[in-house]
Amino acid sequence: MPVTNDIMRTWRRPRAVMRDLLAQGPREDRAIMYLMVSCFLIFVAQWPRLRRVAEGFEPSPFPPDMNFEGMMTYTFFGSVIILPLVMYGIAALSHLVAKVLGGQGTWFGARLALFWTLLATTPMFLFYGLVRGLIGHGTQAVLVGAIGALAFVFIWVQCLREAESHS
Repeated sequence: MPVTNDIMRTWRRPRAVMRDLLAQGPREDRAIMYLMVSCFLIFVAQWPRLRRVAEGFEPSPFPPDMNFEGMMTYTFFGSVIILPLVMYGIAALSHLVAKVLGGQGTWFGARLALFWTLLATTPMFLFYGLVRGLIGHGTQAVLVGAIGALAFVFIWVQCLREAESHS
């Protein structure tokens, strides 16, 4: 089944999709591809906000003399180089916590649950980036961000529960 269909199914039935993904066997290449595509899309989602910052519509978290290209470079480094490493650490911690709580899964299952959740929620990251780029920081952006964060946590917990219930 195409990945886009699985993403849509994940929003309705995350445990069923995770069960299907786990049934395909432990393929680290697939898991890391989910992670890298997610991180790149998160980078793309930040472009509209970075343009607003570069044009002076929002305060800059970067040094005052930094141009748009410099902002893009730092954001790329953070999103595509550092974020995947952080995600591996979070996946390992989630597996250890699940083990303490009686989980029977594998390290791969915990990684797949987190990486798949990140990919499945990238449409919300992209929408949030669009809201930040067009409207700026405000109530709408906070609302979209909160809905996205809650969806991420809900889907991740459901996927992790499914991954940790299989050995």
